[in-house]
Amino acid sequence: MSVPATVMRERVLALQESMRTLPQMECKTAHYFADGMYARELMQPEGSLVVGKVHKREHLFIVLKGSIQVVLDDAVRILDAPTTIVSKPGAKRAILALEDTVYMTVHKTKKRNLDKIEQEIIEEDRRALFDSSNHVRMLT
Repeated sequence: MSVPATVMRERVLALQESMRTLPQMECKTAHYFADGMYARELMQPEGSLVVGKVHKREHLFIVLKGSIQVVLDDAVRILDAPTTIVSKPGAKRAILALEDTVYMTVHKTKKRNLDKIEQEIIEEDRRALFDSSNHVRMLT
């Protein structure tokens, strides 16, 4: 069943707000840099739920291990490893790990400072639950 992308984004934003009242966990995150590229690898435990940030540009989203249920632009899909998709700008994702999962995003940037990378590739979101290093923000 297809849902308009604007409706799906509103639903994910509402989910993010409700998650603010729950205990937060930090997923193990690795950062990789190569000539003009930055990759973020996240290890998400089975049963955990992550709400991602909104990216300004297209990038690759690669499921390396495991299985996730993910809100895409207009639908909810299950992505099993190995899977690669092109993530479009403006998408707000919610990701439920159906089993221990490892996935990666790959971005074009010459920067190597995580805060500066986030300013370049991520829409500002003062309500996001995690900072540029993927550490829990102090919730207010």
